[in-house]
Amino acid sequence: MRKILLVCSAGMSTSMLVDKMMKAAEKENYEIRVEAHSISEARMLGSSWDVILLGPQVKFQLKEMKNAFPDKPVEAIEMRSYGRMDGEAIVKQARLLLKD
Repeated sequence: MRKILLVCSAGMSTSMLVDKMMKAAEKENYEIRVEAHSISEARMLGSSWDVILLGPQVKFQLKEMKNAFPDKPVEAIEMRSYGRMDGEAIVKQARLLLKD
């Protein structure tokens, strides 16, 4: 099971993606655990996740998060995928980063 951490400014809007990502992964028989947390929580929790995806509203924190977790894939979610709440595209992005 892969663990995907979604990061946004307050952990609220990104949490809507969790259900959509879980449903998309289920269709592909890809086992994931997804949680959404604020940027401050992510700084404390990041080391226990396989991949960290930042919402567009915190994309400016990307370099800092990459530096904080150099052994993890850390990327920003594409604005278009985020805006559409496209769970399938975001799971695909995570899989590419994880090379799954």
